[in-house]
This record gives sequence, structure tokens and C-alpha cells, in this order.
Amino acid sequence: MFSKILIANRGEIACRIIRTARRMGIRTAAIYSDADAGALHVELADEAYHVGGSPAAESYLAIRRIVEAALRAGAEAVHPGYGFLSENADFAEAVEAAGLVFIGPSPSAIRAMGLKDAAKALMEQSGVPVVPGYHGDDQDAATLAARAADIGFPVLIKARAGGGGKGMRRVDRAEEFGEALESARREAIAAFGDGAVLLETYLRHPRHIEVQVFGDEHGNVVHLFERDCSLQRRHQKVIEEAPAPGMSDEMRRAMGEAAVRAAQAIGYRGAGTVEFIADVSDGLRSDRFFFMEMNTRLQVEHPVTEAITGVDLVEWQLRAAAGEPLPKTQEELAIDGWAFEARIYAEDPAHAFLPATGTLSELHFPEGRVRVDSGIRAGDRVTPHYDPLIAKLIVHGPDRQTALERLTAALKTSHIRGLANNLSFLARLSEDPHFVSGAPDTGLIDRNLEALVSLEAPGDTVVALAAALFLGTWRTAEPGDLWQSLGHWQVWGEASRVVVLDHAGGRTTLRVAAKGRDMFAVQAGHHAMMPLQIIGRFDGGCRVEMEGRQMRVQIFEAPRRLTLMIDDASHEFHLADPFDGDREDDVGDDRVVAPMPGFVKQVRVTAGAAVVKGQALVVMEAMKMELTLAAGRDGIIESVDVSEGDQVSEGAVLLALKAEEA
Repeated sequence: MFSKILIANRGEIACRIIRTARRMGIRTAAIYSDADAGALHVELADEAYHVGGSPAAESYLAIRRIVEAALRAGAEAVHPGYGFLSENADFAEAVEAAGLVFIGPSPSAIRAMGLKDAAKALMEQSGVPVVPGYHGDDQDAATLAARAADIGFPVLIKARAGGGGKGMRRVDRAEEFGEALESARREAIAAFGDGAVLLETYLRHPRHIEVQVFGDEHGNVVHLFERDCSLQRRHQKVIEEAPAPGMSDEMRRAMGEAAVRAAQAIGYRGAGTVEFIADVSDGLRSDRFFFMEMNTRLQVEHPVTEAITGVDLVEWQLRAAAGEPLPKTQEELAIDGWAFEARIYAEDPAHAFLPATGTLSELHFPEGRVRVDSGIRAGDRVTPHYDPLIAKLIVHGPDRQTALERLTAALKTSHIRGLANNLSFLARLSEDPHFVSGAPDTGLIDRNLEALVSLEAPGDTVVALAAALFLGTWRTAEPGDLWQSLGHWQVWGEASRVVVLDHAGGRTTLRVAAKGRDMFAVQAGHHAMMPLQIIGRFDGGCRVEMEGRQMRVQIFEAPRRLTLMIDDASHEFHLADPFDGDREDDVGDDRVVAPMPGFVKQVRVTAGAAVVKGQALVVMEAMKMELTLAAGRDGIIESVDVSEGDQVSEGAVLLALKAEEA
């Protein structure tokens, strides 16, 4: 067994690997970028090495620097984790060329499954059923459009390299194909450096079921049963479970045997996952599942398999890489109970799940019967450079109902403060009737999105509080600023402002009056004045007293928008123009602003151009996502304030619109 390994990754998975290595008596060396100098995985490792700047391309994707760090550390092997270089055959070769062991499959196995089109051809030869579609080499746009028409819409465009939903687009109509293809290729090139795609028929009633496989250097291959990953958003998994609900013994055997054949076809060593799509229009049937792809690495959702089998998959990875035979045979593996995993992200479900950045002021998860895999602590900052995963919450129970009840309870008693997150969304999703009944499918979230992400109407007290906070009353005065130090007092009578707010309950017009240092009164319509006092301030919020109750309020600002977190509930407010009456729905903002930090990939318009509502104007990339910003109304482009390649901050004005001349 190895005495020291280097972990070529960061965050949650690096911490996860360190825990197993420490239990096995193996020393660990971590790597870190500028942004991760104080990260948890750096603190937990026995030693750590700086490998470059904050962008992943300068650090966690820098093959030469990582190999040099492994040699400098005196490591005998390198564990790639998941993401980054975990499925990069060139990296595996560089590790082996340096005389080190790559804790994963051989470079040839990675290449065999790394390109989806070649992998599907190999699976067909091995007797594994594949999704009907086009997997050819001709990547001409006209050829692909013609092939899509032959397959029939809706059709799925998929990048042949990589995974995680990157470079994947569903196309419902022929006229949408060209733009979707261009977008998928851009995203695939950015994520994997390969813009080639394949086409698949889109199954209307699909379930995503995958099988965990494991092989060793002695020719042994086993499967560790299946996981259901059907709850997805933008082709990315949200909640996973094992085993899959409704799975018959016959189908489990057929799917497991197909997965083992796939691994044997490439002489697989280590942990891998064979992903299938099942057409459940007639229920789960052993003749209606198809190979999608094989991930030649450890999966994000591997803990649910560990929970139902009692196996430490990272330990198996280390033993297989060290040349040991698999610890168990297929006959010795069995399913015990049920497990769920929920992925907790820094993202804003109410605003198209945009990733959030900022500092986590509080991070609390319940104790007992809950496993939490995380690479972040309270006080750490979520940056725009990497995936915004905060933690994975895993529960196990003797049956599905018990495990699901534990998941819901754990989500509802977890607390995250400091930035937007998806805890409430996950809790609602865990109680969705279709999911609870054991009938998940890949379209469930999209069908029920409004109910899953809708915001509750705020009470009168919260609306009044928001009106006062919109005036900046919660900010700490600058040192030495005499006028700010006077609070909101003025010589000529009472200082007051009218504030018009749009929120989940409608539109409210309020008057905020200053009554003294940090003392205010807020009135809505003809209602009585509501007293408010700011009794303390902290980074990102304040403490207030209203109607005899003290509240801790976290505040998230964006242009003309304020989100308040009070008692773990999120309330969003938009500052409206008090003189615009009830605006027509088709009137949008005059400015297009960046919804989050990122860089500009494409500017599709020029100053003076006429545009229509919904027309794509700017394409941004941020936190591994491509975002297309569209016109909120018809108009003329008054100015373009950015260029392609520009790095922009949240709220930065990208371009401005003006009304069309009559």
C-alpha cells in the first residue's frame, strides 16, 4: 500500500479522500490555487503545494505543475477525485510517465470511454444497448441538422467529451437547431476543449439509472448495484438515491450484467459508473434501457452506494491502484436499506438557479444519522472560479420511506447564512408527491418548477423593514464622515422618503421617516406608522427591533433588488418607480446587467441595432455555466459597454436600450 498520495483536486472530494487515506495510515499532499490558500482541504492534508492562480486553467488543470508537486511531495500515487483532470487521459499518462501511480483506470480505458460517440460504437459491439441517434464523424452543421430531422424532434445534442450536462441541449423544433448547436459547441469547447457533438433521440418519459462498477488488475469486475439520478435540472443531478425505486430483480440483473460487460470491454480498473437511460412509458422494463456513457472516475453521488453496501469506495480505489484484488466478489455484495444524497449549492433557485458568490457566515447541519461531505466552513468564501457546491447531505434508512423522511428533516433543520442557497428548494423537492411515490423522472423538476421555487408573500413587518433597508440605513457609516455619523437627522423637520416595492405579495408604496439615530417609522398607505430601530450591524446585515421583537437580517444586494434572509426564510424585493403606475408586462429594463461575476463570451448586437423582446444580446460564462442574456423589451441598442473577453462583476452594465423612435 502507498505511504503518501497527492490529491489533484479541491473542495469536498479532496476532503473525502483525505479522511479515508488518514484512516488507512496514508499521508496526503494537497494542491491549492491562489483562491484556495486557506481552504479546508489544505488544512486537513498533511502538506500542501501551491500550483497557480485562481482560474482552474492556471492551477487545477495545469498538468505539469501538478505532476511536479507530486514529485516534490515524494508521493507514490495521484488521486484525481472527480471533475477537473479526473477523466483526462493525458494527465493519467503524465502521472505514469513520472513514475507515479494514477489512482484510476488506464489512459487507454479513459480514452475508450472519453468520447461518447466512440464509446457507443464500442458498446454496440459488446452487446450493450445504446440510445438511437447519430454518432458519426461528420460534424458539418448542415449534416447534423439533417440527421436531427431524420431522428425526429425533440432531439438531444450532446458533447462527445466530458459530462455534467455541459454541452448538452434539448431541441424541440428544427428552426431552433442551429442556435442550440452553436451554444452546445461553445460550452463544450470551454469545458472540454472539444466541440464535437452527437445526437440522440429524446425519450419523453426517461429515468436516469446508473450502475457502479469496479475492476482490478487481475481481471475481476463487479457491480455495486444501481443509483437513480432522475431528479435533474439542466441535465445536472440534484437528488440521487440507491437503490432505484421500482427496480425488479430481473432488470437489476440485466442492467448490472450490461454494466460489467461495458467495463470488461475496456479492461477496466478502479471505480467507474455506467450510465443508462430507461424509457419508463410502460414502466421499468429490462428491454427498455440504453447505454448513455461511462464515467471513468468516482462519481459525486458515490456515498449513496457506500451507504447501502457498507463499502468505502475510496479505499477500494486505493487498494486496486496498489495492485490488490477486489475485497469482495459479486456474490458477497448485497443491498442493505435505502439512501439519498442531496446536493446543496450556493445558487438562487428563484432566479434561474444562478450561482451565488460570497462569504458563508453560518453553516450548520443536524447531527446523528446524517452524513455531510463538505469542503467549506463558516467564514469561507464561495468564489466565481469553481463549482458552487457547498455540501452533500446523505441519509440512510431501512426502507425508502424512512430514508426520505430523514432527508426532508435534515434539509429543514440545516442552516446556511451569508449567501443564496437551494436548501428550501431541496426540502420542497423531497416532499413532491411524484417523488415520494417512487416515480421520479428527468422532467419532474421542470414540470413543477414554479411550486418548487416560488417565494412566500412577506408579512407587513418584513415589507416595512425592506423599505427602510433599501435606503441604506443598515450600512455602517464611514469613519470620519460627520454627516453619516448624525444618522438620518436633518435640520428642517422630519426626513422621509417614499419607497415603492414589488414583492411576492404584489406592490406596496411606503413612506420611511427618520425619527433619530437609527430610529425610523414606516407607513404603508393609511396604516399606522410602524417603529423600527437598528440595534446592531455586521458584515452583510444588521439586527433590528420591530414591534417588540428583535431579528437578525442578512442582506443581499443587486441593482434595484434586495433579498432578506430572516428566520431561514428568503424574501425578495424590487425597487419600483413610484410614478410609473402599473407597468405593462412587456416593458423591460433599459439596461442589461451581469447577474453574477463572469466573463463575456459573445456580444451579439451593436449600437444602433433594433432588437425585439427575448432576443439574445450577450452570452456570459460564470461558474461553469453559460448564460444568455436577452432583451427585456423591444427597442434600439443605445450603447454596448463591454467587449468579448471582458471580465465583469455582478451588476455591471453590459449594454443599454432605448425606445424605438416613432
